[in-house]
This record gives sequence, C-alpha cells and structure tokens, in this order.
Amino acid sequence: MEKLSERETATRSPLVAAPALAVQFFLIPLAVVAVTVSIYVGFRSLLADARTPQDYLAEVQNGGSDRRWPAAYELSRLMSDPKVRADRSLGPALVTAFQRSKGDAQVRRYLALAIGRMDPPLPGAAVAELTQALDDPDSETRISVIWALGSSGDPAVVPRLLALYTAQTSDAGIRKMVIYALGALPGDAQFDTLRTGLQDSTPDVRWNAAVALARHGSRDGVPVLKQMLDRSYVEQAVKRGARQDEEQDPIADVMIGGLRAAATLKDESLRPSVTTLSQNDRSLRVREAALEALRVMG
Repeated sequence: MEKLSERETATRSPLVAAPALAVQFFLIPLAVVAVTVSIYVGFRSLLADARTPQDYLAEVQNGGSDRRWPAAYELSRLMSDPKVRADRSLGPALVTAFQRSKGDAQVRRYLALAIGRMDPPLPGAAVAELTQALDDPDSETRISVIWALGSSGDPAVVPRLLALYTAQTSDAGIRKMVIYALGALPGDAQFDTLRTGLQDSTPDVRWNAAVALARHGSRDGVPVLKQMLDRSYVEQAVKRGARQDEEQDPIADVMIGGLRAAATLKDESLRPSVTTLSQNDRSLRVREAALEALRVMG
C-alpha cells in the first residue's frame, strides 16, 4: 500500500507541470548525478565480487599498513557467506594471519571476527590462539576475541571466560561480551556467573544474562526479561535512540531480544507483556517479533 501511495503522490507532484527551465536546472543534473553514482557503485561491486578470501588474506599478510585492516574487514564480512565459512582450508591460514598480526589492533579485531564466523568446530590452533589473545592490551580486540570464543562451541573455554568476568569488574563492555559468550556455549558450569550477571550495574550485562539463561532453559532471568519488554524502562536505560538516517534502533533491538527469549522459555508470566507489544508498540519490528513470539508460545 505504501508503494501505491508513493506513486499517487509522485503523479500529483507539481514537478510534472514545472517549466522547462526548472527541468533543465534540477531534474537533468539530478539524473546525471544518479547515473554517475550508479556506475560507481556498479564498478565497485564488480571489483569487490571478484576478490576471494585468499586474495584478502594475502593482502592482510603482505599489504601496506593502510591496506591490511580494510582487507581484514572485507574478509570478516565475506565470512557471513555460508559457502565461504564452510571452507575448512581457510582455518589454518586465518590462524596464521592472526598470529602474525600482533601489535596491529584493527587487523586482529577483524581477523578474530572472521575466525569466529567459521563453521564449528574451529581448528584447535584457532581456539588456543584466541584464548591467548584474551590478554591482548587492546580492549576492543579482547571483545572480538571473546565473541569468537563464544561462537566456537567449545565448552573447554568456559573456565577461562568465567575467570575473565571476575577480573574485568571495571570494563562493562568486556563483562557484557563474556556473559553473551557464556550463554552461547554449551554446559551448565556458567550458571552461577550468569545469575550474578542479572545483578550487574550495567543494563546491557543484565539483559545479556537474562537472554543467556533463557537459552539454557532457565527462568531465573524472567524478572529482567519483563523489564526488557517494558518500552518506557528500556528507553530510560538505552542512551541512544533510533535515527532516521540509520537502520539500527537499539531500543527495538533490546525488546526483540527479550521477545525471543520469552518465546524460548514459553513462560506464561511474560505473555501479557508480549501481547501488549504485539498490539500497541510503535515499532513495526517489535510488533512483528511479538506476534512471532506469541505463535511460538502457542
């Protein structure tokens, strides 16, 4: 319906009846700009599509300092392709590149993400290198490494992450990612730490802990999930709202995370909140997620 409305608006636009002079000085230059941008984007896409993960790896290892991190970024982006991340031959090369990237924080961050996006199980050397990198002096690199370890599916890394949560009492970003990784890993050795996370002073950490416990079938985080489904509460806790020039909406993201956890648990005490969001929330994404949660909850 929106597209039809847009067409009707365009049909009635006063530009249709604009003088030839206005067409000359506005529409024609605009068309030229549009064509130029389209050509540029097209050529850039062709160039980007022509490069393989091996090409980016070679540039990471042999390129100049201003080319290595963009290559590492593109490589981590390519790993979102199931066909690419299923290529087991990439594992050893990624580990080698990660080993050689010490001292280059930007490259290490993206290589850690690339390794974490590989289909599990990760090569044994990858888990060992990532575990060693938990002591990296760059906090952003440690966060990427923790995420990758959480994606590894290897329960052997749980004890190291548990110790890291206790040690990083002043870094909320690392605590948040540790809780997320513990929730993604199998086993129940992390339950006490996840429950501790429910009392964390940082909302993001509490939310990750509640979602992580729900993943493991625990209802201990239900009170926090109820807060995640309360828009007024989330709006007060989240520092940045949605912007018209960005697709991201951090408030909606929190609420959708809570809705998915509610669907996983199928806890009846959460149903009234889910139902209200499905009917009244201002975000279409949130309403759709709430409807889906209701379907799953039955």
